[in-house]
This record gives sequence, structure tokens and C-alpha cells, in this order.
Amino acid sequence: MHSFKELVTDFGEKFSARHFPLSPSSLYEPAEYFLSWGGKRIRPVMCLMGNELFGDIQEDTYQIATAIELFHNFTLIHDDIMDQAPLRRGMETVHMKYGANTAILSGDVMMIRAYEYLNRIQPACLQRILTLFSRTATEVCEGQQMDMDFETMQQVSMEEYLRMISLKTSVLLAASLEMGAIIGGASEGNCRHMYEFGRNLGIAFQVQDDYLDAFGDPEKFGKETGGDIRQNKKTFLLLHALESADDTQKARLGQLMKSDAPDKVQEVLSVFKACNVDDWAIRLKEKYLQTSLQHLDSIAVVSARKKPLKELAEFLIQREY
Repeated sequence: MHSFKELVTDFGEKFSARHFPLSPSSLYEPAEYFLSWGGKRIRPVMCLMGNELFGDIQEDTYQIATAIELFHNFTLIHDDIMDQAPLRRGMETVHMKYGANTAILSGDVMMIRAYEYLNRIQPACLQRILTLFSRTATEVCEGQQMDMDFETMQQVSMEEYLRMISLKTSVLLAASLEMGAIIGGASEGNCRHMYEFGRNLGIAFQVQDDYLDAFGDPEKFGKETGGDIRQNKKTFLLLHALESADDTQKARLGQLMKSDAPDKVQEVLSVFKACNVDDWAIRLKEKYLQTSLQHLDSIAVVSARKKPLKELAEFLIQREY
């Protein structure tokens, strides 16, 4: 069994090979430029770990993991265009460097290449993998559209937000694990538990992300906290505050969301703390983490083989950055 860090190194070496032709360079160089930045590789490595839970990692799983990473990067290029983001990981975004039209096409061709990698796997699993991959890709797009819709909606329920996060963030983690399990020969029941392990872990991960943006230590978090508050983003924290606040607190939050005052972040945080949002978020994160680990425990393989996945789950959710 390999640790997450070992598999990140292993996958990173394989993924660093060029994925696109040299010509036309105006199309393919922007794609290679974006991929050259690297990344956490969480999703493709989860695919490898999903396979290794049930046996030795198969070559087909590396093809799927590569497709997953290409798809994820495709979504990032298009997200940056939609968000008009000038920088990602400290680098100039593709649309800023090469123009929006080229960035759209470079993202598109990255998605097409992902399907070419999927098409290399053995026929026995191909249809099942393609079906799951395509469904997941569609769901990620649905989640992104919901996220954009929320920006102009006056009210968003916790249930709606949870659905959006599940689609935008969790389903790709879940499907990455399940696709690895499929190649590993897992039963239908084990595949379902693997998917739910990833889906619940993804929600816990987002709760932690929302929490850190508001309450994290900027030195450890690696960026200034309060970004979501300044942008009036509807997060787990804000939605719970609006649900649990009294009329005075709700009115204050409403005023602050329309304000650009320098002390806006601190003022919103004071309302959050008065509503015990910080303690609630920690409990919510723990709830989804424990549900996730229960699904991992239910998978019918010896517990020692589950150790790397359990360690990864706890690392992702207990992180302070």
C-alpha cells in the first residue's frame, strides 16, 4: 500500500509528460502552460487509492486518473474566465495571458483529451467508466451554474447550498474513488460505499474551507481571511447565521452585505460568533467526516488496507490551510 504523498509523486511524474501536439501552438501552448503549474493532484490520486484498496494499481487506472486531472484543469480554466480572475497559484491566468477566446478553446481541447485517455482502458470496464465520468462532468457543470445563480438570489436555503456543493465539489472526489474501485474489481456494494465516502468527505472539505476563510489563521491559511465575506458569498456559515440569527442580527447582516466598510469582515465575524456559527461549523464538518468514515468502514476489505484513505480523509479535514 502506498501513502497519498508517494502516489502524488508517482502520478506527478507520469502526468508531467506533454499531453498535446506542438501545432497549432496558439491552441496547445496555453493548455500546456496551465498544466505546468502542477497542483495538489487530490482527485487523480484518490482514483489510484480507490484501485489500490482492492489490489495492485492497474495501468488503466493511470489513464483514468490522467483524464480526471485534465477534466479538473479544464474546469479551472473556465472558472477563471467566469470569475474574471487575473491570477491562479500566483500565475497569470490563461485568459489574461492569451485572451478569453483562446482560453475557452484550450479548456475545450483539454476536456476532449480527457476522453481520449479514458478510451484507452480495457473494453470490459469502458462503458461503466464512461457513463460515470460523463454523469459526473455534467453534475459539475450543474453545480457551477447553481453557484452562479446563487450570486443574484436574495435567499438560498441550506438544502440548496448543500446540493450545489455536492455537485460542484463532492461528486468528482466521489467518482474518482469509485472509478478506481471499478478497475480494482470492487463489488457494486463496495463501489457505492466508496462513492459515498468521497461525497461526504467532499462536503466536510467544503465546510472546512468555508470555516478557514472566515476563522483561519492567515499565516497558516496562506492568504488573507474574510474573502468570502467581502464578496458576500453564500457559504455554510452565512446561511446558518441567517437561519439562527434574531431579527436585529439579521438586519445587521443585511446592512453589512451591502457595505464596503473597512471593518466589514470583523463586523460580520462578530455576528457569526454571537450566533455560534464557528462551533456549529466544526460540528457540521465532523458530522460529514464521520459519515464518510462509516462508509469507508463498511467496505468489505481488511481494515489495514483502508489506512491510507483514512489518513488522507483526516489530513484533508483537519488541515489549517
